[in-house]
This record gives sequence, C-alpha cells and structure tokens, in this order.
Amino acid sequence: MSKNGNLVDGDTFLTKENFIFTVIGYEHPKDRFFCFLKYIPAELKHLFPLRMLRRMWKLKIEGATLCRAEKLYTAENYQKLISAFKEHFPEYVYFCPYREKEVISVPKSFIKKAFPAKQCLKELLAKKKRNKLEDLALELVELLSKFANVPIEDFGLRGSIALNMHSSVSDIDLAVYGAQNFRRVEKAVERLAEKGEIQYITTRRTDFQRRFRGKYRGKVFMYNAVRKPQEISVHYGKYSYKSIKPVKFKCRVVDDSEGMFRPAIYRITGYTPLNEQSKLEGYMVPERVTSMIGHYRNIARNGQKIRVFGTLERVENLENNNVFYQVVVGSGKTSNEHIFVK
Repeated sequence: MSKNGNLVDGDTFLTKENFIFTVIGYEHPKDRFFCFLKYIPAELKHLFPLRMLRRMWKLKIEGATLCRAEKLYTAENYQKLISAFKEHFPEYVYFCPYREKEVISVPKSFIKKAFPAKQCLKELLAKKKRNKLEDLALELVELLSKFANVPIEDFGLRGSIALNMHSSVSDIDLAVYGAQNFRRVEKAVERLAEKGEIQYITTRRTDFQRRFRGKYRGKVFMYNAVRKPQEISVHYGKYSYKSIKPVKFKCRVVDDSEGMFRPAIYRITGYTPLNEQSKLEGYMVPERVTSMIGHYRNIARNGQKIRVFGTLERVENLENNNVFYQVVVGSGKTSNEHIFVK
C-alpha cells in the first residue's frame, strides 16, 4: 500500500472488509479520510437499505464481488449510509467538531490497499500485457498530453481500470493535476472535438457547461481536476463551519479559478435573494459558493450569472479569527441543493 497520507481528492482505497471508498477534498484529520462509499461487498449489501445497480464488479486482487448504489450522492442516501455504518461498522462514522456533524470517515489503519490515481497510471504504463481498453486509455492520455502540452506525469487514472476490475463496457476516468494543466487539457479536448477525433457527450444539462465527458474511438471518457500540493492551502482544523439556514439566490461569478476542483469554489458578487428567508444582513452576505458535489465542478465561468439553492455557513479561520460567509451546495442535509447557470 502506498503512503496513506498522500491520498487526495478522487483517490480510492480498499478497506479490510473490501469496501471501496473515494477520498473527498483535502481537509482530513491526521488518522482518517473523509470519503464516500463507492462499492459494497455483495455479501454485505443487505446491511445497506439502498437501491443497487444490477451490474456487479469483480475485484481481482481479492476475488471479491462488489455492488454499487444506483445513486451515490443524494442527501437521503448519505443519511442511510450514516445510519447503516453506525449500526454495523461504527468506526466509519466520525463526529467532526469543526463541522458539528457526523460524517463518513475511514481510519487510515483500516485501509488494506490504496489506489492513488497517479500511481495507477504509472503502473498501467509499466504493465507488459494490457487489454484493449487499457491500451485505449493510454492512447488517450498520450493524445491529450501532446495536444495540451501537459506532461504525462500530471495525469492520473481512476475508476474501474485503476482498480483492475473493468470490463468492455467500462469508461476511461482520468485525473488532471493542477489548475493550469486542467485548462490546457480543456482547450485540447475542444480542439480535438473540432477535428472530429473526440466527440462531446451532452446528455445531461450540465454537460453543456462542464464539457468534461466525451467519446474517444467509441469509448466514453471523463476527466476532472486535482490540486497539486502547492495548490492546497487548507488543512484540517484551520476553519470551523457552522450551518445557518437554507438560502435561494442569484448572483454573478467573479472568480472561477478554483471552480474545477472538489470542493468547487466560486467567488461571487451581486447576492440577490429569491425569497424572504434568503434575505440577509450585510455582514452575512456570502462571498463565495462552495460545492461539495462533484457534479457542479467547472459549471460556471467568470461573468456568468448563477442561481443557487444551498446552505449558508459561517466560516471562521481559527488561526486568525477572521470570519466570512459562504453558501454550500452538498451539505448532506437536503437533496434540494443546486447550482443553475442562467
């Protein structure tokens, strides 16, 4: 297993019970990771009251059969997972004093094997016998690296290929390290789409804004941004977060430079409430919108107007006592939290 302390947003790991989790964000206690549950061992699925996909996955390194919930990221499912873990695997539920709530979090000592995206790509590059999908994934990485002028070392591999439990119907899931590199890859994908070498997928409303999914040689692929170490300015315990109330408002994005990451951060101006409950005293007007839901990464750009349904939070920097307000989309309290681009 690689050093657990090196795992960052989007990296996955296998626990001693054969659960597979994905790391969320960059703020974690020293001895555990905040994460979401992605795969459940088939023999344990009866403990989780969720609608499961019919498809099953075979984890070759353990010989385990895994299943996955139909909807991974709803607030309702998150609360069901919290309840199931508290009853059957209480070590996976952690009360965060800085957020004043229970969250899913895995002790590092419970991790049996980690799959950092960068390392997974290195291992695939070094692999002597690759199947057709693995070859295609590397071909795509090399193409994007060339057109974007981004080193292959700044790409990573995620998803079922990284876990070596892929099939012919699996997607290619890539990570791109660094904000500037991500923007270069974004431009490269646009150029390749114009040349007809890549086709955008726009089956969801947000696909038109994010443009992060496509097809290459008939195979679906996606790519998302990960912070480089020098881009990580937060650490666990630096900030405390206190929920105030739900708000609905419209505003304009003035800084999208951290919008491609998770959490996605959009600095805003022109807060305009959409109902009486959302009217705020001047000092409480949020300076940014933060999305914990990956679905809203890179959805809005500078100058665009957005409508936001989220939870107002008071954020305090515990190192200098500075206070500001933000609106979080993906608080886990309700499924009615969204960002709409006007």
